[in-house]
Amino acid sequence: MDNISDLIATLIDGYSKEIIELSDKIWETPETRFKEFQSSKILSDFLEQKGFLVERGVGGIETAFTASFGQEKPVIGILGEFDALSGLSQKEASEIREPLQENGNGHGCGHNLLGTAGVAAVLALKELIQQKKITGSIKYFGCPGEEGGSGKTYMVRDGVFKDIDAALTWHPNSYTGIFSFSSLANYQVYFAFEGKASHAANSPHLGRSALDAVELMNVGVNYLREHIISEAKVHYAVTNSGGTSPNVVQSDAEVLYLIRAPHIKDVEEIYQRVIKIANGAALMTETKVTVRFDKACSNYIPNHTLNVLVNEKLQHYGLPDYDEKELAYAKKMAKTITAEEVNSAILDAEKLSNYQLTDQFYREDNPFFGEVIPYAKGREVMQGSTDVGDVSWIVPTAQFFTTCFVAGTPLHTWQLVSQGKTSLAHKGLLSAGKVLAASAVGIFEQPTIIEKAKEELALLTKNNYRNPLPADLKPSM
Repeated sequence: MDNISDLIATLIDGYSKEIIELSDKIWETPETRFKEFQSSKILSDFLEQKGFLVERGVGGIETAFTASFGQEKPVIGILGEFDALSGLSQKEASEIREPLQENGNGHGCGHNLLGTAGVAAVLALKELIQQKKITGSIKYFGCPGEEGGSGKTYMVRDGVFKDIDAALTWHPNSYTGIFSFSSLANYQVYFAFEGKASHAANSPHLGRSALDAVELMNVGVNYLREHIISEAKVHYAVTNSGGTSPNVVQSDAEVLYLIRAPHIKDVEEIYQRVIKIANGAALMTETKVTVRFDKACSNYIPNHTLNVLVNEKLQHYGLPDYDEKELAYAKKMAKTITAEEVNSAILDAEKLSNYQLTDQFYREDNPFFGEVIPYAKGREVMQGSTDVGDVSWIVPTAQFFTTCFVAGTPLHTWQLVSQGKTSLAHKGLLSAGKVLAASAVGIFEQPTIIEKAKEELALLTKNNYRNPLPADLKPSM
């Protein structure tokens, strides 16, 4: 294995300049869900130029694509993302909050790195197939709209992943280890209330306030929180407050709800109760409510069979090495991360490892976590959601983290955006590319792993997958 691992490292290092340029271009053009026109084009055009068969607009999503190479079985899928977040514009390598554009977008979850590491992996695998060192095919999936859009869930619904035997992906983080958590399933739904405008002082009795309905609904849901399972979470944002004039009874108002729970059936039960509360708010205010489903995703199912294999490669490549200049920058950046944020990351790592971390994992004199998290099969649930979940219900799936940022850097923050175009992040993405490629090779070399992984998946799901999206729902930007 060491020989092929070394060859993979050599191949990916040979592509490193091009890969880093791809990542930086995507960082420079941050685009939110289903609007990733430039980012999708950058990656798909590059892969097409490298000899991959590219299909664009898959799953009915303009910015989704696949890039395939090979004709033989098995087929290994590599998942990539490239969407950004709104409101997180940030200057690169800065230790202060310094937006490039007020209220602009930024890669606060590192998806500029996530997508390009997968490209690095399939480039290396393509060469190995051409050299006849491995037998099989590879397929890169350009997956848009992970942030608040559940792009992969749409792609699963439309059969985009049906011809692969296993799926591999990763996520940038401030630590390195196997993603052994499950995740929360969710629904995201708009509730729009329609009332009647009137003069709020002269003729309030003629008005019917849509904003009152939104507020009453929110109060009702807040009381509901006490009476749902403790693992569930319900979030909301008022997306339309009905205007800025207090002397007008608001005729229109809207609230967006995100309902999370460990399983879709739990989400559905809570959702039905939330609908009743919305109807009650409309009844109390004599308004009309319209429910508009926005998106959904299932919980993630870790595949232990694949995780064991991926962990072997993750341990082999280990952590990045940093020079003095990188360490000096990292120490400055680490001062912007609070002790609470570091402790939160340590707690996550402890859960991932089933509390097997050593004293070397974190030392105050080191701006980086100091060891690869030991892998442990666990029953923990990540308190967040990912549309990788729907892929994991239909095909054996494994994912992992690699160190791209200083210890404790939280996701969805300006600090992460700031580091996302530095050599710290670049080293993490190249490492991830090597782990993805080496893991795929391990699967190609041991075909029985696929059979075992599929048996594990069938046992866990009982082949009882239901896509959570309505059949006629289209992605919204």
